[in-house]
Amino acid sequence: MIDPFGRHISYLRVSVTDRCDFRCVYCMAEDMNFLPKAEILSLEELDRLCSVFVRRGVRKLRLTGGEPLVRRNVMTLVRSLGRHLQSGDLDELTLTTNGSQLARFADELRDCGVRRINVSVDTLDADKFAAITRWGKLETVLQGLAAAKRAGIAVKINTVALKGVNDDEFDRLVGWAGDEGFDLTFIEVMPMGDIGGPARLDQYLPVSLLRARLEKGWTLADSDYQTGGPARYVTVGETGRRIGFITPLTHNFCESCNRVRLTCTGTLYMCLGQEDAADLRAPLRQSESDAPLDAAIDEAIGRKPKGHDFIIDRRHQQPAVSRHMSVTGG
Repeated sequence: MIDPFGRHISYLRVSVTDRCDFRCVYCMAEDMNFLPKAEILSLEELDRLCSVFVRRGVRKLRLTGGEPLVRRNVMTLVRSLGRHLQSGDLDELTLTTNGSQLARFADELRDCGVRRINVSVDTLDADKFAAITRWGKLETVLQGLAAAKRAGIAVKINTVALKGVNDDEFDRLVGWAGDEGFDLTFIEVMPMGDIGGPARLDQYLPVSLLRARLEKGWTLADSDYQTGGPARYVTVGETGRRIGFITPLTHNFCESCNRVRLTCTGTLYMCLGQEDAADLRAPLRQSESDAPLDAAIDEAIGRKPKGHDFIIDRRHQQPAVSRHMSVTGG
């Protein structure tokens, strides 16, 4: 699959559910209206869709949500998709999770072929963690991280930089990640969905300022390390671990974009920051043949835009797109 700008599409992010057991203040409103179950693809349908993309050249699959591990029987999907790793048609099957269910599922994830996961941790202060996630408990997530380590799964921590919230913890997070053997990625707030409460601009901290702060206490060497995602990496001299920076606002990463996003309703978004989308549920259910699906995917990839239009300043305080990250696949 090649888009109009010559980029090979080899990475599919799949939201298996829009539901989550947290209500992070930068991601969701506390009183969310989730999709009716009748609109959600079955696990078998998600398997079939993912498998079509693998046949079409996708080499990396990431399961996301919401929180993917709260979907009932989701491990049957993970186990089934693992067959593409065994055949060599897929290079990596991975997961982004809030860590709340990791203690329960870490061993099984490893058995299914998952070797690397991303876990969201925005603070190491238990009270602050509860305030940011609204419903989450830091101790539960730390227990999940320990289970992942015991299972032999490599962990990358995702931290959203929140001005006035966790900007006094960045050094602590770097040191903790180094001690635990985790890589760490800092992410700018993304203007997606109505979150209620604090304005985006009040939360927004440019990652460029964050890096400048870190450089006062840590030795950061630019790295050419790549995971197939948008992060730019440095190596921390004092810990030997990597730090990634994802900067959708101050420096967008669209020129090398190799990914598309599939929602749990079968909607394909060709760009995280654009509303244009393609319905794959209808052709999926139209025929047992994959021909209608192939045609719909070709048409969609042909519309993939050059990049997103994320802006955040005093004149642009409304969400850039109306849907929440949990719908698209965070």
